[in-house]
Amino acid sequence: MKISLVTTLYRSASHLEEFYSRASEAAVALTDDFEVVFVNDGSPDNSLEIALAIREGDARVSVIDLSRNFGHHRAMMTGLAHAKGDLIFLIDCDLEEEPELLGRFLEELRRAKADVVFGVQPRRKGRWFERLSGSLFFKVFNLLSTDPIPENLITARLMTKRYVAALVQHQEREFIIAGLWALTGFEQVAVPVVKHHRGSSSYGLGRKTRHLVNAITSFSGRPLVLIFYLGTILVVLAGLAALDLIIRKLVFGQLLQGWASLIVSIWLLGGITIFCLGVVAIYLSKIFIEVKRRPYAIVRKIYHGRKPVLAKLDRDSAGRASEETDGAGL
Repeated sequence: MKISLVTTLYRSASHLEEFYSRASEAAVALTDDFEVVFVNDGSPDNSLEIALAIREGDARVSVIDLSRNFGHHRAMMTGLAHAKGDLIFLIDCDLEEEPELLGRFLEELRRAKADVVFGVQPRRKGRWFERLSGSLFFKVFNLLSTDPIPENLITARLMTKRYVAALVQHQEREFIIAGLWALTGFEQVAVPVVKHHRGSSSYGLGRKTRHLVNAITSFSGRPLVLIFYLGTILVVLAGLAALDLIIRKLVFGQLLQGWASLIVSIWLLGGITIFCLGVVAIYLSKIFIEVKRRPYAIVRKIYHGRKPVLAKLDRDSAGRASEETDGAGL
């Protein structure tokens, strides 16, 4: 049984060596056949240099260097596409999630005979704003999405080879990986995990809002359906209001006047119209991006063992990746 440990690098220099040491010890306790896959997501610090130094001392370490920063989720998908293990353990290297979870997850995977074991936080870490905003994200996403995701899930998850092969078949350019995890299906089991707190989150309010909008519009068409119903309700209300004015004039001889109410109505309907057009525009922009079929990540170079290997990813029908030349995309 071969195990692949996959993680991404972005401003990870301060804890990378400790992560490697602890992750390797956790893997050695289970099997002698394992690999560690580092994906450098255009990290601005010296994370790549440290990862390459680790690779020089351990032939089981591979380093995938992306050509620039493509984002956490795309980097994770790139690492999963390169993983060769029968089981793949995906985890962040910031040590907020303990590498020792590997053993616990493996026991649960065997006990439940599942394809995925993933961690969820019983109580979300951080201060009140981080907890509140995180809770709102999951509630709003699950309300509007056709494929809900477990609340407070974390990156750490142990997956079978067949599940990962199915996962990397998804070809979306705009996605959140948690949505793909749920969409892929198979038997998945949640395990409560306490996530440690190491500094403030890099996700501010603006970034979280953009993340939520992207998540919803990437995985659900419900906002478009809600726009239809909103328009229908407004048409019905406008018709009833017009009928009321006609009856007042013809039956009671009353003619309601008032510029204030007219202006308020115009601004209200105008705002709703612009909002609905904005939602439609977001979906159109995503269609525009998807039809271009651009790679969601480009690999600059792959380092296997103690020698650099130039590589190109060419995903086949099974969702696997073959290595050919340098500077290729996913």
